[in-house]
Amino acid sequence: MCGMPQQPPVRSTDSRPPRLDASMSLLTNVMDHSLDDGYAEAAARKQAQGEGGLPRTLRAKLGLAAGLVLAALVVTVGAAEARMAAPVLAKERQELIDRIERESSDADKLEDEVDALRDDVDQRRSRALDEDGSGQGELVALLAGDTEVTGPGIKLVVDDAGGDGGGGDGPRGETGFSDNGRVRDRDMQQVVNGLWASGAEAVSINGQRLTALSAIRAAGDAILVDNKPLAPPYTVLAIGDGKQLSTKFQDSADGLYLHALKENFGIKADISVEDELRLPAAPSLIVRTAEPKAGKGTS
Repeated sequence: MCGMPQQPPVRSTDSRPPRLDASMSLLTNVMDHSLDDGYAEAAARKQAQGEGGLPRTLRAKLGLAAGLVLAALVVTVGAAEARMAAPVLAKERQELIDRIERESSDADKLEDEVDALRDDVDQRRSRALDEDGSGQGELVALLAGDTEVTGPGIKLVVDDAGGDGGGGDGPRGETGFSDNGRVRDRDMQQVVNGLWASGAEAVSINGQRLTALSAIRAAGDAILVDNKPLAPPYTVLAIGDGKQLSTKFQDSADGLYLHALKENFGIKADISVEDELRLPAAPSLIVRTAEPKAGKGTS
């Protein structure tokens, strides 16, 4: 039986073993040729141009020199402008100084005029009281706090408590203040009113003379007397019969109020009789209501 002739098997003449990544030809090509031909040509062209230009070190030196020249130019221009502006600034500064001196001189002149007018008013008022006041000019000036006074009296020093001030069972009651050991404006009001009621002829607090128009108020934690803040301790001076004034004040309702503050809240209060005290005149007096007294022979 005859059949078709069979071809002998074809054997490869390449004796090398097959590559393990033969099935990943695309990935292999990418890895073997990672740099595109176009990039390679651009790199070669850039290198060829660089070889024909200036050396890199020389270019760097030229760039540094240009930068230094530019910086020097900027500094020179700035210095020249500052030198040109210096006289102008000095002139403006001198003008301001001259203006301040002129304004200060004008203010001093105005203050001198105010003092002169105040002295003139005081002299005219004194003459008017001497002529029409039936000899009561000095008494009126004393009662109004217009003159400095000296004489015996008492010295009362009131100060805040050293600690938290204790509880709230005393005369303050429930005040809403967390620190009841602090001297308040109403405390000083009662002290001063008690001294007046006990026979004091003149009163001052920390060197501030009180008159019938004086006001004791509070601004935060500070006590103001005629809008001037005072700091503790508060030294109250009162002119009068020292022993009698001290006894009457301590026995009065206001004296007992101060004693209760001392016992319940730790507020410090020391009173002493003094042989001689000196109280200054009130800094300024304001006449709110005045009527001329009818002279002799007028209807």
